[in-house]
Amino acid sequence: MLDIILFIDKISNWFGKAFAWLIMVMTLGVSFEVFMRYVFANPTSWAFDVTYIMYGALFMMGGAYALSRDGHVRADFLYRLWKPRTQATLELVLYFLFFLPGVLALIFAGWKYAERSWRYLEVSNFSPANIPIYQFKSIIVAAGIILLFQGVAQMLRCIVCIRTGVWPQHLEDVEELEQVLIREHERERLRHGSAEAVDVVDPSAKPMGNGGQ
Repeated sequence: MLDIILFIDKISNWFGKAFAWLIMVMTLGVSFEVFMRYVFANPTSWAFDVTYIMYGALFMMGGAYALSRDGHVRADFLYRLWKPRTQATLELVLYFLFFLPGVLALIFAGWKYAERSWRYLEVSNFSPANIPIYQFKSIIVAAGIILLFQGVAQMLRCIVCIRTGVWPQHLEDVEELEQVLIREHERERLRHGSAEAVDVVDPSAKPMGNGGQ
């Protein structure tokens, strides 16, 4: 079961990091638009479309990645006080009641929108450049499928935790700077505490009796 969880986590990790590069595309597009608009007084007709398409794709395809890292917002003022088995039991129930119906609805509705959009090669009504968006609507289906697989992995995590009483570890990834600083502070504190303890118990640090004279 842990191998299945790890495999799905790796898939979500790959998609999340691959689509994260869209931030660079979006940044370059906006920068080029600002340069053309304010330096040459010649704004582009496609920069706005690139911005919302890149951001939308990043937002949707990053959902499974965030779920695999437990990165979604959680109102856990009570949850954090519970034992792991209680947390896992509640999460498993909520996944069945809310997550699965919601994600399946996203997939089926997204399929309907994407299929209809591909049928007549839909373009944006808000774009003076008539940017095609049928391929963009296909991302709704892809994001829903990946999110569904990651949801299955999270449900398996709950089952493992219910059996063992311990949450399975997530893949190591980029940490928040705050967490890095806290960990480094704890290491320094333990290092200094160990050094002080050695100074107290080490006989060579302070000769005792006449033998040291």
